[in-house]
Amino acid sequence: MQAIVVTPVKNSLVSTLDTIGAIFESRGNFSYWVFNDYSTPHTKRGLEDAQSKLGFELVHLEDLTSNPSPNYKTVLQFSQKKAIEADVPLIIVESDVTVQPNTLQQLLLFAQSNPRIGMVGAITHDKDGNINFPYLKFKKYSSKASVKTDRSLSFCCTLISKDFLKKYDFSQLDKSRDWYDTHISRKSLELGFDNHVLMNLPVQHNPHGSRPWKQLKYKNPILYYFKKWFSGKDKI
Repeated sequence: MQAIVVTPVKNSLVSTLDTIGAIFESRGNFSYWVFNDYSTPHTKRGLEDAQSKLGFELVHLEDLTSNPSPNYKTVLQFSQKKAIEADVPLIIVESDVTVQPNTLQQLLLFAQSNPRIGMVGAITHDKDGNINFPYLKFKKYSSKASVKTDRSLSFCCTLISKDFLKKYDFSQLDKSRDWYDTHISRKSLELGFDNHVLMNLPVQHNPHGSRPWKQLKYKNPILYYFKKWFSGKDKI
């Protein structure tokens, strides 16, 4: 096995099945885990049907925690334990991302060639091949193969190295937060690791495909920030 690959899921079954299908078209030897975070019964049934056909590991987070969605902390802690036990990196591919057949292998090869790596992410594109959220700030580097960065990496399609996983215990993650990509990116740098974005390794990203309310950030930012700050949503 070369890596543990995980996908957290919250509804959006169509895009999730695209994500899962692309993972199974990937080159390499991976253990693949899908985490269903209190999705609808329709999504739950769809994931169980896909599991029976493809054979990935499916975890219903309702069996692990009574905490309401989102449960990214639980996913990260569970996945870190599995990766350390197997002595392999962890690759997160979110349910609104479609990888290419070589994506996972290229992440691994880059990490193996750069022993100081803490995290390395694939650049996100829209369906027309343009760099999109969350990596719009990297457009100016589009001619480069990779960018070493002190900016936060997204978990859209990101490898976390074995050495970093062993050095930072995810049980220390702040329970009051919902999302941890910014915190973990910063912790990687604090511990002396390097973070990179691979500009020549695009993945297709449908931003916030599983959480449509977050589209308000672009359509109605005032309402988005009202929900974020006053409704306790989207804590990073």
